[in-house]
Amino acid sequence: MLGPGRYLLGAVEVLLLVGFAWVGGARVRRRWLPEAMGEVGFLASAVVAVALLIWVAEALGTVSLFKPLPYLLGMAVVGLTLRFAVAVPDLPSGSATPRERPSLWPTVVSLVIAGIAIGHFAGGVKLRLGTGMTGFDSTWYHGPFAAGFFQSGNTIDLHFIAPQFLAWFYPANSEVLHAVGMLAFSRDLLSPLLNLGWLLGCLLACWCIGRPFRVAPWSLGLGAVALSVPALADQAGEARNDIVGIFFLLAAVAIALNAAAAGGDRPRRGLPTGALLVVGLSIGLAAGTKLNFLLPAAVLVLGLTALAERGARWRTLLASGGMALAGGGYWYLRNLIHSGNPLPWIHHLGPIDLPAPEQALGGREAHSVLGYLTNGSVWSDWFLPGLHGGLWIVWPLLGAAALLGLILALVPWPRAATSRRRAENPSDSPVFGPSTAGVLVVAGLVGLAAGLSWLVSPTSASGPEGMPRGFESGLRYLTPALILGLTLLPTVPPLRAFAARIASLGPKLGERPGADSPEPLPRRWVAGVVAAAVLVAVVVGYPVQRHYLHDRYRVPSFTTPGLDAAFAWADDLSGARIATTSTRQYPLFGTDLSNRVAYLGVDRPHGGFEEAPNCRELRRLIDEGEYEYVVATKDRIEAGKPAFPEQAKWTEGPNAEVVLKKKPTVVFRITGELDPKTCP
Repeated sequence: MLGPGRYLLGAVEVLLLVGFAWVGGARVRRRWLPEAMGEVGFLASAVVAVALLIWVAEALGTVSLFKPLPYLLGMAVVGLTLRFAVAVPDLPSGSATPRERPSLWPTVVSLVIAGIAIGHFAGGVKLRLGTGMTGFDSTWYHGPFAAGFFQSGNTIDLHFIAPQFLAWFYPANSEVLHAVGMLAFSRDLLSPLLNLGWLLGCLLACWCIGRPFRVAPWSLGLGAVALSVPALADQAGEARNDIVGIFFLLAAVAIALNAAAAGGDRPRRGLPTGALLVVGLSIGLAAGTKLNFLLPAAVLVLGLTALAERGARWRTLLASGGMALAGGGYWYLRNLIHSGNPLPWIHHLGPIDLPAPEQALGGREAHSVLGYLTNGSVWSDWFLPGLHGGLWIVWPLLGAAALLGLILALVPWPRAATSRRRAENPSDSPVFGPSTAGVLVVAGLVGLAAGLSWLVSPTSASGPEGMPRGFESGLRYLTPALILGLTLLPTVPPLRAFAARIASLGPKLGERPGADSPEPLPRRWVAGVVAAAVLVAVVVGYPVQRHYLHDRYRVPSFTTPGLDAAFAWADDLSGARIATTSTRQYPLFGTDLSNRVAYLGVDRPHGGFEEAPNCRELRRLIDEGEYEYVVATKDRIEAGKPAFPEQAKWTEGPNAEVVLKKKPTVVFRITGELDPKTCP
């Protein structure tokens, strides 16, 4: 638990970091997207601010200086420099994005649905505040990566963990942000809360996608339903990063659609350069978060390039593609440096052999949904029950509606019909040019690309041949397509017209006689509300953090009995050097995240990493690492197999004192060198 002084110091540091990032991000947004106002401007500013937080961390982490003081100073310099050095163009009168009043009843209904989604998600967060993060991926690699960045201050080196799926090559934008919270508090206080913030961001992006079409409440409501499916339930209170990538994907589409609509009925195709920069940055941040966003990112960049006028295509590609590389390219450059290959999972490019680690992926056996599409028994035994469990019993309706939204977005609706509807009812028909229609087509292609990524992913149906046990969990890779499809559904002309007729039956939100458009709240009111909310959050956060740090991994029950006992044992350790054979290792870092934890493995060429092959090698690693403790364990108890791993026998000896022994885990305290000559 943190005392009041240390807690307030961490809270002030977080506020300063976010404040500097916001000041710089908002200034850049006003330079690049001066016409974006209200919620769209807020969304774009947030994307740039998050990018600044990540970029400064990466720059310092490349030279092992991602530490509290250098990071705070770096953010101050960057944020204030951008604030005072970036010129903001004068906005011509009438050029701002129109602020339309949403209809009252659809807005109320959508806000209720969004509130239910937030409440459901917050329930999962509350649960993790009483236990610590217990999800498999959180304890396998998300948490260890973040803790590794925090301890070492280094982001460019590979942080080796259990040798499964070459996970140390995964992009890590999300983990950097968890490490930022760790720098402030020297604890993971913010980690269970971050995904709640990303959920709110996703809901805002859903609203903004429908906004230029005057169907924002409909897009918000449908997006909130999709964000609540059971396949995403494991994002609440965890360090999983699927929802982070979904936010950046939705934000990129929302900003592109609003920028296109801001041009009205002009004949010009494509987006202005400023919009391309922000859109490219957002989708690049998604690709720098999770691998399955690489294909949607490429489709969005190439789609916007094809949409541009012939003479502007190179400019479009350089602007959007360059910013996409800036948003996520750091991690693939790191992979190139260490393995000679930005995507080390790919060993061949046609006839060309690529450098890559020569080792099995480990973990579950890799299979894709595509490989099982015509297998009836897999469908009946695994896919149908998995779809029911991961997407509710109404999964056929959700899937069909999302697919319909993506396909209808591709339809080149006749402009004559649109013009006729506008002439008949101008108040309900916003003015759009070819750029808006084109961006809508690109958005549909992006959603289909996200679905294709899930279909062909080697982990979408992982497990033994004919037994894809990982299918239901892998449905989270499908959710970006599901959410985007449902959010786009109300924006296509036929459904847009239906939504307009429904909206015309009731008053506009906040409508007053004689008022043509909503007046923005005075800035001092907004500042006051924000300041009050921050003050409440800081005050409420103090007892919450005491409860969290007291109960975190104190009585774990999410893995094997022996490993649970080891996690509880390590929770109170501080500054210890711990070697382990456990895939799940994050709780071993301790409450104050000061324990140095490493998997007992050996480096291989091209960034490879494998477990110690024999006793002599394992003892050499323990001696060289000067470890104080060894946690030798299996990940699961298997009937008919030895109760404890062979690494436990290899570690036993005169200088290895047993601290804890419970199936399938043995914890040793190392009191001296382990002689390889005495190996059994």
